[in-house]
Formats: sequence, C-alpha cells, structure tokens
Amino acid sequence: MADVLMPRLSDTMAEGVLSHWLKKQGDPVRKGDVIAEIETDKATMELEAYDEGVLERLLVPEGATV
Repeated sequence: MADVLMPRLSDTMAEGVLSHWLKKQGDPVRKGDVIAEIETDKATMELEAYDEGVLERLLVPEGATV
C-alpha cells in the first residue's frame, strides 16, 4: 500500500490546503490520475497519483491545511 503525500509545489511552500478530492474512497487510481486539488498561497495545483491501486481512505478532509 502506497501513501499519498502532498508534494512541495514551490520552493517557498510550507503548507497547502486540500481544497477538493477528485477521487472518492474505494475508487481505482491509475498512475497520473489527478486525485485532488491543492491550494497554495499562489495558485491551485492538481495532485497526481504516482502509483496505481485503490484509494482506501481519505485521511485529510477538504478544507484542511496540510
């Protein structure tokens, strides 16, 4: 089982807000699928999956700062 980690999207990024999950718990995920949207102080970015599998749990709620 692979963990989904929020990448550092810029050199100055210290935190981001998980604004929207695009996949739901139990959905299949393929490498390259966009699974969530992350808001930083400068932009909204897409979070892509680096592995394939099934999204077992959503541990971070929408709107949470990570």
